[in-house]
Amino acid sequence: MQPDQQFLEYVIKALVDVPDQVKINRTVDEMGVFLTLEVSAADMGKIIGRQGNTAKAVRTLLRVVGMKNNSRVNLKINEPVGGLKSGEQPFTTSATVKTIDEAMADLKLG
Repeated sequence: MQPDQQFLEYVIKALVDVPDQVKINRTVDEMGVFLTLEVSAADMGKIIGRQGNTAKAVRTLLRVVGMKNNSRVNLKINEPVGGLKSGEQPFTTSATVKTIDEAMADLKLG
């Protein structure tokens, strides 16, 4: 594991409630190092922070780590499927499916 990936893993696992769900993918191309971070849906708020301040700070620190290793480091934070807030339940509906004619009849006013 590279120093930038080790650093990111250490910081993120210290911030989240479910460290076992932290996944970091590292790729290198002509633009530099690209780290992709995945965390549990409940931990997204902690990683992003108020107005994105935590994410900005982590990105700034990763740039410093990259400069020490003569590389450019970028971070992408993948949003979990559904993007649930902490404690929020997935949206489900029990509404019956209407035909087009029924839906059009509902739209008529009067």
